[in-house]
Amino acid sequence: MNVAIIDLAQSIIKWGIKMKASVNKTCLVGPAIAQEQFIAEHLFFYLVSGAMSGSYGGKNYTLQSGEYGITRKNRLSRQTPAKDNDKADKIIFVFDEPFLRTFQEKHKLIATPFKLEESFLRLPDNELIPNFIHSLIPYYNSKGEIDKAFFDVKREELLLILLQLDPDLSGVFFDYGSPEKIDLEEFMNRNYLFSVNIDRFAYLTGRSLSAFKRDFYAIFNETPSRWLVRKRLEDAYFLIDKRRKKPSEIYIDLGFETLSHFSFAFKKLFGRTPTAVNQHSSHNTYGN
Repeated sequence: MNVAIIDLAQSIIKWGIKMKASVNKTCLVGPAIAQEQFIAEHLFFYLVSGAMSGSYGGKNYTLQSGEYGITRKNRLSRQTPAKDNDKADKIIFVFDEPFLRTFQEKHKLIATPFKLEESFLRLPDNELIPNFIHSLIPYYNSKGEIDKAFFDVKREELLLILLQLDPDLSGVFFDYGSPEKIDLEEFMNRNYLFSVNIDRFAYLTGRSLSAFKRDFYAIFNETPSRWLVRKRLEDAYFLIDKRRKKPSEIYIDLGFETLSHFSFAFKKLFGRTPTAVNQHSSHNTYGN
């Protein structure tokens, strides 16, 4: 990154520090996105300050101040539960399908096949993106938010920049197809730790919800909900008993939203609380 861009990035960071009125330090431009581990729409991330780590499509990525990239839709993701992530100031543009269809029709663009299967697309250094981010400053209000009246205008401008930088991205943004039918057993054994709804799993395996439940029971002889809970709790028991992990350290990574729900489900399956298993494991270890 050249000196001019570094200076610009530093000015953006100073500006970001002033925008502390934003509760979660995230400026979202576009429709609201669900707080889950499924990416339903294409997202553009720009990290104004701090650092942010996460897993997208089974690969780990880290963004530093001034870095940016695109997370593709219909993928599973998990943000690393680290303190640095909480401190990060980021700008997220949501490119939802209705907006993309309107944009494509307006500009008469034809999608070309995109060869890479990466879930997170890191973009090369250039001057256009930092300049665009800096141009957002006048549109912020006192709450650290961009007025909704400018959402589509700024999203269109950003998308034009992205397609100018890499025309092949048309194959990402303008691909409106649904996931194809895949091996359900292999997919579930690889992704059961992700905290998403059953209908999301069905969609990602290329099935309707009813077909997914029918195929699932035929394979696992158990309902999806019960199988998911049991698999996650079996992993939890191993980590607590053999690896001596604390319940508070693992429940989020195991797909549970709260520690209380995790503890309740754990005791219901194993007859003991996670804390009791942890204490018993620690006692045996020290005793030996």
